[in-house]
Amino acid sequence: MKRLVILASATAAYMLAAWMVAPGFYDGLAPPQPYNWVCPPAVVAAGNLPPRSGHLDIKVLKGASDASSAFTDDGQVVIGFLPGAFDVTGRTSISVDIKPVSPCPNTPDLHFATNTYSIMATAPLVKDSNLLLRFSDRVPAPSDVYYATSLQGPWKSLGAAQQAQPFHITATTRQFGYFAAGYPANAIRPSSPTGQLLPIAVAILIVAVLIAGIPLAVLRRRRAGEAGFSDNADES
Repeated sequence: MKRLVILASATAAYMLAAWMVAPGFYDGLAPPQPYNWVCPPAVVAAGNLPPRSGHLDIKVLKGASDASSAFTDDGQVVIGFLPGAFDVTGRTSISVDIKPVSPCPNTPDLHFATNTYSIMATAPLVKDSNLLLRFSDRVPAPSDVYYATSLQGPWKSLGAAQQAQPFHITATTRQFGYFAAGYPANAIRPSSPTGQLLPIAVAILIVAVLIAGIPLAVLRRRRAGEAGFSDNADES
C-alpha cells in the first residue's frame, strides 16, 4: 500500500507540474535545437550554421489585412499579426521580410543573447503584434526584447512577456525596425545557463520516478492475481 501511495503522489505531482507550465513543459523534455548565429560566441563557434531569413505576403480582404504570422525558415523569429493589424490604404497585399543583420551591431550598454533581426513591411502597423525570439541554451537568458530604428541605436526595451516555453522570449510591438533580445551590460547574469535547465531537470526526475514505479505496480498486480488464483483453486 505504501508503494502505491508513493506512485500516486508522484503521478499527481507530475500532472500538477505539467498543468502549471504547459505547453513549454513538454517541449523542455527534448534537447533544444542548436541556435544559428551571425556572430557565434566562442562556446558555440564550432558547427555553427548561418541563420535563415523569412518572407510573408499577407492578403487584404474586404479592406482589412488577414491574420497571419511571419517567421524565419529556422524558426528563430516569429511575429504574429491580428486581423486588421496593418494600415492597408491603397493596398491589395502586404509583404513582410525578416532578415538577420550582418555585421552584428556594437552596443556597449547591452549584451545581446540573440542575433539582431531586421523586420520590415510594406505597410505600417495599427495594432500591436506579438514577437517571439528563440535564444541559445549555451548563453545566459535575455531579460528583454530591444528595438531600434537604426543599428546605431538608440535601443529601446520592449520588456518581455511571461515565458511560454524554454529558450524563447516574447514581447509586443507596433513598429518595424531592428530587434534583438539581451540584457543591460551592467546586469549580473549567470556565467552559464544552469538556471534555465533546472525545470528540465525537475521534469526528467519526475518522469524517472514514474518509470521506476511501473515495475512495482506490475509486480504487485501479478502477486494479487496469483493470490486470487490460489484461493479459487483451494475452494474447488
